[in-house]
Amino acid sequence: MSSDSPAAPRALAPFHLAVPVHDLAAARGFYGGLFGCPEGRSSIEWVDFDFFGHQLVAHLDPARHAFAPPAHTNSVDGKDVPVPHFGVVLDWDDWQALAERLTVAAVRFVIEPGIRFAGQVGEQATFFLYDPSGNALEFKAFRDPSRLFAK
Repeated sequence: MSSDSPAAPRALAPFHLAVPVHDLAAARGFYGGLFGCPEGRSSIEWVDFDFFGHQLVAHLDPARHAFAPPAHTNSVDGKDVPVPHFGVVLDWDDWQALAERLTVAAVRFVIEPGIRFAGQVGEQATFFLYDPSGNALEFKAFRDPSRLFAK
């Protein structure tokens, strides 16, 4: 496909992401307990989670401390976004329900649930939080999902 032609619509393929964690029990509590991600295969050094249809693997890293947040942030719409981070794009209603559930559970957000780029092409709902090992996660939703890559 040439770079100047529009991409053909396609079904999204699940991604695979491996992240370092200091404690598998803490990872299970966060991803499995807090988010309800079903657990897949595991060993004494790693555990797979079905992270909203994607394969997230928490790998035990003996050098990882209990909480090691990213050292760098970039300003995005006036907020300090942790670098690196990962996450998922949810349907608007699913994002709202998750944000409310986490707020009620008194989860500590890095960036509170809110709207970014209000009234612009990329308008989106977003929030950030850290897992127990300091991996930054972003959950977002677009009012118009077709605008995910719009300029």
